[in-house]
Parts: sequence; C-alpha cells; structure tokens
Amino acid sequence: MASTSTQMASDSSPSNLGWTHEVFLSFRGEDTRYNFTDHLYNALVEKRIITFRDDKLKRGEKIAPELLNAIEKSRSSIVVFSKTYAHSTWCLDELAKIMECSRKYGQIVLPIFYHVDPSDVRKQTGRFGEAFTRYEENWKNKVQSWKEALTEASNISGWHVDDGYESEYIKNITSTIANRISNCKPLFVGDNLVGMDSHFKKISLKLSMESNDVRMVGICGISGIGKTTIAGYIYNQISWGFECSSFLEKVGETYKNKGPLHLQNILLNDILEGANQKVSNSLQGANVIKKSLPLRKALIIFDDVDDLEQIESLVGNRAWYGKGSRIIITTRDKQCIAKLNVDYLYEVEELKHDEALKLFNQNAFQPDLPKKDFKILSYCAIDYCRGHPLALKVLGSFLYGKTIGQWESELHKLE
Repeated sequence: MASTSTQMASDSSPSNLGWTHEVFLSFRGEDTRYNFTDHLYNALVEKRIITFRDDKLKRGEKIAPELLNAIEKSRSSIVVFSKTYAHSTWCLDELAKIMECSRKYGQIVLPIFYHVDPSDVRKQTGRFGEAFTRYEENWKNKVQSWKEALTEASNISGWHVDDGYESEYIKNITSTIANRISNCKPLFVGDNLVGMDSHFKKISLKLSMESNDVRMVGICGISGIGKTTIAGYIYNQISWGFECSSFLEKVGETYKNKGPLHLQNILLNDILEGANQKVSNSLQGANVIKKSLPLRKALIIFDDVDDLEQIESLVGNRAWYGKGSRIIITTRDKQCIAKLNVDYLYEVEELKHDEALKLFNQNAFQPDLPKKDFKILSYCAIDYCRGHPLALKVLGSFLYGKTIGQWESELHKLE
C-alpha cells in the first residue's frame, strides 16, 4: 500500500494494531504436520512473520475458545487443504470461523491446495465428498456452514501444490505474505484505545468485506467524539486487503487552507504508489483520479469532510472506484454526505460509563496511584464529561498528579 497523509505508526507489530498474530495457520495435522506445514511454519518464522499454529492445543469435539480468539486476532489465515482436511470436524469448524472473520472484518484468507484438486474442495467431491457422507446423519446443523466455507475459500486465488519442488512453493507463499506486511503502513491512532473493537465490529459488518461491490460508509458525530480515531483504527485492521489505500486527514481544513489540488496530489501519490503523478489544476486532478481508481481495489478514507464541494472534487461517486473498493467519510455534518447515498451512516455515540471510566483513569492517574481514594470524584468528572472521549482525556490529563483537595477545587469550578 502507498503511504498516507497522516502519521504512521513507528511500531507496526500486530499487538499495536489490535492483532496478536499476522498469520493463522490452519491444517490437518495427520497429513502435513511433519512435512509441508512444518516447513512453511518455519519459513514464516524465519521471515519474522508472527504465526499461530494450533498443533499444541488439546483436541476435543468442540473447537477451543482460545483457538477462536486466535483466529479473530490474526491479520490473515493460510488454509492448507490436504486429502483428509474435511475428515476433521475440528478443521471444518476452524475454517467456518476463518471465513466468518474474513466476511466480517476483512481478514485475508490464502488457500493452499496440497495434492488435492481445488474443484473437490469447491464442490465437496472426491475425498471431500467422502467426508461429508458421514456428516449428513450426525452433523446436520453444521453441514451447510461447512460446505459454504469450503466453497467460499476454494474460490479465492491461492496455490495448487502438486508437481514441482515444495521449497519453491513455500518461498513464493512466504514472500507474498512478507510483501503484504511490508507494504502496509499503519497509522498511529493512540495507545490503549478504549471502545474501538465495538466500533469496528459494527462498522465492518456494514462494509461487507466479502462483497465485490463498491461500498461507502459515513461516520458522523460531534467534534472530539472519536471519528478520526475510529476511521484510523479501521484502516489499520483492513488496509492490507486492498491494492492501494489512502487516509486523507483534515480534508475540510486542508481544502480551505491549501486548496483541492494539494489533496488530489496526495491521493494520487497514494493510489499510484509513489509514481510521482502530479497534476497542475483541480479539474485535471479530478479527471486523473476518476481514470486511475477503477483499475484498483482501493480503501480511501476522507477524514473531516465539511462541504459538498470537497466531495465532488475528491470523493466523486461509485463509478469512480474499482470492484471491492471501500470509501469511508468522517464528518460533523451528515447532511453534506447525504447526496452520496452512502450504504451506511454510523453515528458515534458517547462512551458508556465503564468505557468512560477506563479512558479517564488512563489519563488521570499514575499506574501505582490508589484510584479508590478518588472514586467518587472520578465519577463526578465522568458525569461532567458525559462520555465525550476528548473531554475525558483533557480533564483527566489536567487532574493528573493533583491532590484530592485540588481535584475538589477544580471540579467545583467546572460545576
């Protein structure tokens, strides 16, 4: 992905982006544990790609909760379809969860067909068909979801390992993953974020990442409510699934101070991956953007848009974008994006009490300070801020290090 116009994170490790692993490795142990999958796992680790494999977990009838969590917290999944993959209900449950996360959160799925015909996986024929003849009687409630997951995964472009040197396939696979990781330049959206997972899950469902349609989502709310942070968090979660991406921050302010041409050139530099494409006027810029975007699956975030004119010269309309593209627009004025007929408008609400308390405490207290002595005063501060994230941060930082008496005095002034 190309560079963006906002601040990049200095540390892009998975844990700083909400992930715990970059790759979740799904495989049938009896088939590939000691050969192909083991070699692939070691190759990924050698490239410093943080990879989860589940061969140390105790197998049972139900998939383990820690495994479900590992899938959700992995940026991508590699699924090694081998001859008896479908003979394991554990593997099929795993796959169903992987494809669910792909649909909901845009996680990348990379299938490997290891000495199996992809059409057998897709249509559940051959050895895969044999497995399902045993499931119709005792697993009726799961058979359909398993079949759908197999069909969906097998329709994704991957690798068919049949003839040739396995080492060459593994080299190609690991290079593909490594390139995606290195090209993805995450944004710094803050440490110890509060409530982001909840926002992300709601919005990602409406982004419908499994669809090849062009989808537009608006995020609106009052100033300081967290619109930009939410958009940046979403960008970090899904951007590496796109051919190009751009995060244009403070569109309204930049548009007024530097004009549309400045923003258009930033956007072109991002989507054309640093090709140094520069335009000399905004009419030309709109036309070049319109011609460049349909060729690419793009993720573009227009942050803090406040006027219809900005939308017309930058966002354009759905016909400008390639299949599978996603456009997210943040604004304080939802009327200014009404003309776009967005697929979903997400109105950011104030933080709930427990979230507000957590955010306030992060800013108001040293780690070892006994918070219980300030409990009632903290509740007063939270009530005053009414769940507004920026207000909670500012007031918490202002009260940091002050005595109880000083807290009482400052809160009295605010009242």
